[in-house]
Amino acid sequence: MIIATIMSAPPFWLVTPFVLLLLLIATGPLFFETFWHHYYKAIAVALGVAVGLYYILVYHQTMLVAETLAEYISFISLLLALFIASGGIYVFADLESKSSTNIAFLLIGAALTNIIGTTGASVLLIRPFMRINRYRLQPYHIVFFIFFISNLGGLLTPIGDPPLFMGFLKGIPFFWTFNHLFTEWILAMVLLALAFYYFERKNTQFDEVDISTHYTNKIIIDGKRNFVWLVLIVCSVFIDPNTIEGLPAIEIHGKKVSYIRECIQLVLALGCYRFASKQALQKNAFNFEPIKEVGYLFVGIFLTMIPALQLLTAAGSSGDLQLSQSFLYWATGAFSSILDNAPTYVNFFTLTLTVFGFDPASVSSVQHFIASENAHYIMAISTGAVFFGAMTYIGNGPNFMVKALAEQNGVKMPGFFQYIFKYSVPILLPILVIIWLVFYL
Repeated sequence: MIIATIMSAPPFWLVTPFVLLLLLIATGPLFFETFWHHYYKAIAVALGVAVGLYYILVYHQTMLVAETLAEYISFISLLLALFIASGGIYVFADLESKSSTNIAFLLIGAALTNIIGTTGASVLLIRPFMRINRYRLQPYHIVFFIFFISNLGGLLTPIGDPPLFMGFLKGIPFFWTFNHLFTEWILAMVLLALAFYYFERKNTQFDEVDISTHYTNKIIIDGKRNFVWLVLIVCSVFIDPNTIEGLPAIEIHGKKVSYIRECIQLVLALGCYRFASKQALQKNAFNFEPIKEVGYLFVGIFLTMIPALQLLTAAGSSGDLQLSQSFLYWATGAFSSILDNAPTYVNFFTLTLTVFGFDPASVSSVQHFIASENAHYIMAISTGAVFFGAMTYIGNGPNFMVKALAEQNGVKMPGFFQYIFKYSVPILLPILVIIWLVFYL
């Protein structure tokens, strides 16, 4: 999202819609669920349109709003395509519930997250994971699923988690996160696996009963054709006019804005849904509600975020801020825990580049920054945004979705604060501290 130059930084009150929207996203589903469910679409769109019109009518920044909406379309078209493709694949796993089986499942799921995203992997894998553990399913199984697959697993590619895709749209190469954050990912997976194994050893339910004959040890996949669609969707990500010469694009303020890639993704999404296995869709109880919620909320987030980014640019340009890896890791992480991690990433990304005299709206400037000795700052921001999203139910979109699916299957999931104090703080937080001590201190 480009930070257009205006006569002065926007007034501070102009960030009120952004703050209000994030607070409502965080508290609405918890404290006034019925109201929020009925009116979140209107609220998000109204706040976004209000800020967009203010910039058009008062600042005459029509092109700024246009590019913001173009980035939103790039963001949502990929999520929609991945969501539909993964929703048309039904996995029936009838395996014996053992520690080794569960750990292997969670690690494979975490790796898969980098191909189909946290939302897609959560939709695809939560039901087979619950089936595997149907005789001894406990809340900790679902919590670790959220840790592994809905959050930390998606650190390696821009497809893995929305914050990283925002970085990709701003000019970070596709394989940059894999090349620079693989060690952090491996350490986090190992530590999570050890913590999960500890809980598994304590879960002695049915240990005295021979239930091995209850399992067929089969994995049945319905809707295999959707894997072809997934490959095509992932390949479409690389159709970027900023890296491929000659591709048609719309040029705004010197930046090439893609539209061919987004058109291809939307066509693929339509074809994927049209030719998906109806049986697989039915077994997955597939519907568009989760992606509709993301679509409405993020159009509001993208537009209301404009003044916040400009204020961060102004603060960074003042030269008064001193940034460190530790600060960016913990600050990005803390805000990602209580707000959505995608806008949190963008705000700290913008702040960091501006402090060091780089233009966060320029692809070439972003690429020069990450090619310098300052790349570790973006590494800290990326890791903080992705990993801390698992600290609360509201840190990342799939968390609440997984919780709801588990409760539909009879699992008594911990409440909002119980999740934090029983699982996140004693299990996840020490792992995040170790990641900080090893990589970002």
